[in-house]
Amino acid sequence: MIESERIKAASSRVLPLLRTGGSSPARVVFLALAGVVLIGWVLVAARGGQFLTAENLVSVQQRSAALGIVAIGQTLAILAGSLDLSVAYLISLTSLVAAETMAGLDGNIPLAVAAVIGISAAVGLLNGVVITKLHVHPFIATLGVALILKGVLDHLYDGPAGKVPESFQHLGYDRIGPIPVSAMLWAAVAVAAWFLLRRTTLGYRIYAVGGDQEVARLSGVRTDRIVIVTHVLCSLCAGIAGLLLASRLGAGAPTVGTDGGYDLESIAAVVLGGAALAGGRGGVGGTVGGVLLLATLDSVFNQLEVDSFFKDVVRGVVIVTAVAIYARRRQGRRA
Repeated sequence: MIESERIKAASSRVLPLLRTGGSSPARVVFLALAGVVLIGWVLVAARGGQFLTAENLVSVQQRSAALGIVAIGQTLAILAGSLDLSVAYLISLTSLVAAETMAGLDGNIPLAVAAVIGISAAVGLLNGVVITKLHVHPFIATLGVALILKGVLDHLYDGPAGKVPESFQHLGYDRIGPIPVSAMLWAAVAVAAWFLLRRTTLGYRIYAVGGDQEVARLSGVRTDRIVIVTHVLCSLCAGIAGLLLASRLGAGAPTVGTDGGYDLESIAAVVLGGAALAGGRGGVGGTVGGVLLLATLDSVFNQLEVDSFFKDVVRGVVIVTAVAIYARRRQGRRA
């Protein structure tokens, strides 16, 4: 009887997420994005520059593509109540695997892509198994896997390696009209993730597991499997980002993931989009807005030639402010 009442009470918290698809306050981050664009336009114009140019808009799209793809994968993991700190090193590893495979096999792109998918899926599976079967906290588990990948990279590579054929470099640099191909790739990943979360049983189960894992388990959801699947998908997104960055560089690089800060940046973008780090609340739309907000801030800073220290300070203030606003909104709803 007590167990039945417990399930009923906890379900009252989880079921609204299933009905709404775990919608996040995406409108807030897009309003903030519009405000940053307006302020950036005014500040750049005051210094005699032009902010809303075609070249700058393309630059923002290209700058946000790799981070956006990683952040979409991070969104899936966070919605399930987990996270992934290994993505930065996985990006570096997959860029090297892709470039070396293409260089060694006369530009065999399909085989290189298959190798990246296989390695990414294996790393995601390892993360998920360590978390669910060994009961290690996601922060520690994925940090440990990140250190393993770092050791592999440090042992095998001293610098850039491999070579990407020109045909594959079109992915990183070509445009169709004003839209970069890389931005289209990011959009395709985002749409696929949105469809998964909002139109499939797996998506509803991801929200349920993140909302209350015990209730989801008692309701018949295989919670361990859901967590593992989200980590595999997250790692696959990191692998796609590795392929994209290899196409831009023309080779693989052992520090391309860490130099870009894709682990913490991707988590920051998800949080900016209104997702709860505890899981069960958030969505792809908010993450897209968070990524575009970070990319637009970078563009404004670059045009204003702002000191890197000040950049980090402002980005930190923006993230903390956003989280505080979301927390107050949720408290207001509970009241």
